[in-house]
Amino acid sequence: MAPSDTSTSIVLTNLTGPQIQCGKTGLDTYSDVLFATPTGPSGQPHPLKMDIQAPQGVSRAPLVVYVTGGGFISAGKTNGLNLRSYVAEAGFVVASVEYRTVSDGATWVDGVSDVKAAIRYLRAHADQYRIDPARVAVWGESAGGYLASLVGVTAGMSEFDVGENLDQSSAVRAVVDKFGPSDLARLSDDFDPATRRAWLAPETAAARYAGVGAGRSLLDNPSAVAGADPITYVDRFDPPFLLMHGSADTLVSPSQTLLLHTALRATGVDSTRLVLTGANHGDLAFLGSPAAALPWSTQEVMDGLVQFLHTHLAPA
Repeated sequence: MAPSDTSTSIVLTNLTGPQIQCGKTGLDTYSDVLFATPTGPSGQPHPLKMDIQAPQGVSRAPLVVYVTGGGFISAGKTNGLNLRSYVAEAGFVVASVEYRTVSDGATWVDGVSDVKAAIRYLRAHADQYRIDPARVAVWGESAGGYLASLVGVTAGMSEFDVGENLDQSSAVRAVVDKFGPSDLARLSDDFDPATRRAWLAPETAAARYAGVGAGRSLLDNPSAVAGADPITYVDRFDPPFLLMHGSADTLVSPSQTLLLHTALRATGVDSTRLVLTGANHGDLAFLGSPAAALPWSTQEVMDGLVQFLHTHLAPA
């Protein structure tokens, strides 16, 4: 694997510190909350649900919308429960949302629209879930990190706000992107030739989600791929970003977050990139590997994420 430039990043080398502990703060939970029902490719309704955790004893809390990974193939809202609980116990309402994937015949446009629909729904129901609608962030992992970044850089683009609660904004004040792609044609840049060829083969999940067309690869339709890239939409009005990547990620090239980090900083956006030395791809739900997930659930790493949220979702 080619090493990624870390000169503008914060490098963490001790990944064996204490793991996070949950259960110290009471949480109210709301499961299977229906937030949108878009129409699928066959014309059938596709209900989308979310699970919400809200800290007890707080009248209004900032909102963090969590977008799970799953390789553009799945999007289980029950994933990352320990991580979500830790953030909720730190004083945030955390909503884990479903979104459409290639398994549903969807593309990235649908996924972004689904996450934005969830944000609008939660703002419309802020009183019910004790949310401060002025303080909203989005946090995603892997494919979810990709969608979180797209949500952050497409604020105000009406083509992605479809469905209900259109009187509410889908803009966010902060983005956390953990090991998400940002430039799909370069998704495998850091890997060996055989792995690069596999990622750039026709009909991969990433190619299908980018909407390149049947039988095509990420290299066969540059304009479609560019339209699907978060890096395409970066401008100086974007919210602050926290980007996180493992230096030994074998699924998404570590340089993907570096490309986005560099583009954000070039426009003057507040961007912080954390590199976990030796850490692999941390999406436990997708990999099914507890060992790969452990560096991502240390107290040091999660406290950094929580501090970023506290800083950028502080009362105005």
